Amino acid sequence: MAELQSSVSDRRPIRGLLLDLDGVVHVRGTALPGSEAIARVRDQNIPLKFVTNTTRLPRRRIVEDLAQMGLRVAMEDVFTPAISARAFLLRENLALFLVAHPDLREDFVGLPEQGREAVVLGDAGACFTYDILNNAFRKILRGAAFLALANNRNFLDRDGELSLDLGAFVSAVEYASSRKALVLGKPSRLFFALAVDSLGCAAQDVAMIGDDVEADVGGAMAAGLMGVLVQTGKYRSGQEKQLDPPPTFVARNLTDAIDFLLS
Repeated sequence: MAELQSSVSDRRPIRGLLLDLDGVVHVRGTALPGSEAIARVRDQNIPLKFVTNTTRLPRRRIVEDLAQMGLRVAMEDVFTPAISARAFLLRENLALFLVAHPDLREDFVGLPEQGREAVVLGDAGACFTYDILNNAFRKILRGAAFLALANNRNFLDRDGELSLDLGAFVSAVEYASSRKALVLGKPSRLFFALAVDSLGCAAQDVAMIGDDVEADVGGAMAAGLMGVLVQTGKYRSGQEKQLDPPPTFVARNLTDAIDFLLS
């Protein structure tokens, strides 16, 4: 059974919703129970954005994959770290040095090629090599800006086991360079602030539903949102005890989470 983690006084009507994708709506392209509950949110005209730390796929592919699962989502309703990074690079007039999966490059087309360089570290998967990371490390030592698309510890891989995520590689480059990366994905306050702004409501009126106790729920609550943890995807038993204060609610799946938020 889903377990309530908050007092009654903590419950308040939501005016906006942020929803993680992998591990909440689907796992490796297979829709999870409760994905149909998204229609109930839309029926009540509650603004909804999908937020993901995926850095191997461009936003176009994410939207196409959701469509194949029967979920129609507009491109502008999907927030990714790559889109956040693109806006940052344009605003600061920084030239891109991207360390990420080759498929992600389309989200960075048309950026300035001149100016101070910025190393942008994403999840390159099998494309990570010593030479690529060492090149990025040397550029950072020479003064390049250091951006990380995410800082997750691990993710649920296609074989059903947890695998190393980007955070391990970010930590390695931070250690070697004695520089801290500016994280542009979850759990960054900046990422959540941009997503909340797009909903047109205050942070305290927005809930985040996710399966990652740190990046999704902890990050959202630190940014002033309500945080709902679902026991699907990468969730492991007892992880909610890692947060202080605890999650607003712990739900079995997306249906339970939305039932709680709309009740």
